Amino acid sequence: MIIKNALLQKGIFDIKIENGKISDIGSFDADGDIDAKVKRVIPGLIDTHIHGFGGVDTSDGDLATISRALARAGTTSFFPTTMTDSIENLIATTNQPLPQSGANVIGYHLEGPYISKKKKGAQNEAYIKAPDLNEFKKFNNVANISLAPEVDGAEDFIKNCGCKVSIGHTACDCETAIKAIDAGADCLTHTFNAMPPLLHRDPGPIGAAAEKGIYTELICDGRHVAKAAVLALYKMMGSDRVILISDAIRPAGLPNGRYDSGGLAVIMNDGALTLEDGTLAGGSQPLLQCIKTAVSFGIDFYEAVKMASETPAKRFGLNKGKIEKGYDADFVIINDDFTVSDVIISGKLYK
Repeated sequence: MIIKNALLQKGIFDIKIENGKISDIGSFDADGDIDAKVKRVIPGLIDTHIHGFGGVDTSDGDLATISRALARAGTTSFFPTTMTDSIENLIATTNQPLPQSGANVIGYHLEGPYISKKKKGAQNEAYIKAPDLNEFKKFNNVANISLAPEVDGAEDFIKNCGCKVSIGHTACDCETAIKAIDAGADCLTHTFNAMPPLLHRDPGPIGAAAEKGIYTELICDGRHVAKAAVLALYKMMGSDRVILISDAIRPAGLPNGRYDSGGLAVIMNDGALTLEDGTLAGGSQPLLQCIKTAVSFGIDFYEAVKMASETPAKRFGLNKGKIEKGYDADFVIINDDFTVSDVIISGKLYK
């Protein structure tokens, strides 16, 4: 496959694809299979924290529908993310068949159940519990887990669980967070949300993340985190350490109304998803729109794209996230208004 007239960061080029990977970038005499028409071509977006989309939740046993919907929205790889739920339901969810079309499923992200009741957010408190390595071994295809490092047994769990660990839904102090990072945790879950704030004499987990230089997830939808805080995190951590996420849940992409998410009632009102008491319940838009919001806040376009592609790919050791020779051929061709023109996944045009 050849993509002609692709507007990349360094100019207009053709992209040659062979066996699902980028084999060359330049100017080729051969006819193209796709004419990008000088539209921006960016690496396929990687959403490391997404619970659902378009009326379907990770726990429904229908990842194929989510995968197809995300592909149409420009997300070419994702980590289906669970809510705090019963162990039986989590086992069933993580053992469901993985889709064979649409966006790539890299692995599951378990958000809970090993979190703090003080910072549960929109998680179901009835299922919050202490870490248990024996039950964790019953889960399948888990790539990342978010937990609160102050709960009993967290440090031993971090050292021995065998997957990436994020610090989230936590009331921990800076010292406890640093111990968790030293044990192996390498990211904050949706930074600023469901954790103590950064204070000058009590810097909490955000201060620990800055001191230790770990990754930091960020919901950049203009609702979960204010513009000033988005820019502060970006300037503090840089595009090498900030990972944009959607944190989208089941009703994302649907009209206003009342829905269920993780066993809790959520209300969609003009793009905002909340519990009945007004607590933010999750994201309502795909990752490409989070990039658009970051750009509207003043972040450079390619820096924003990097935080949704190259940076998450580096955290998880994926051969994705860059338009360079040898990388997986996952691309999104976008229009000037941040809508999707075409999507290429594993070197094939997605239709």
